Amino acid sequence: MDVGEFQRWMDERYGARDRKRGLDRTFGWFVEEVGELSAAFRKGTRADVEHEFGDAFAWLASLANLAEVDLEQALARYRDGCPRCSENPCDCPFIP
Repeated sequence: MDVGEFQRWMDERYGARDRKRGLDRTFGWFVEEVGELSAAFRKGTRADVEHEFGDAFAWLASLANLAEVDLEQALARYRDGCPRCSENPCDCPFIP
């Protein structure tokens, strides 16, 4: 499944609930999942990390749907190289 298919899949299954919850509260759930991903990196197993990546990405897709952002279009800026230096692979100086 590609990103666009996944975004549509999420909207079909969760869109009504997401719209009822609203953008602000959905963003809160997304941030919580990113926190869980951080904890999995520090203390979890490989399976925990994979699980939390899935959860964070699903909530990101829900947010994009609520904000009416096409994730494939948003990601297209990376298609031809780094959006900052235009090189592929990126040749930007290290920025901490």
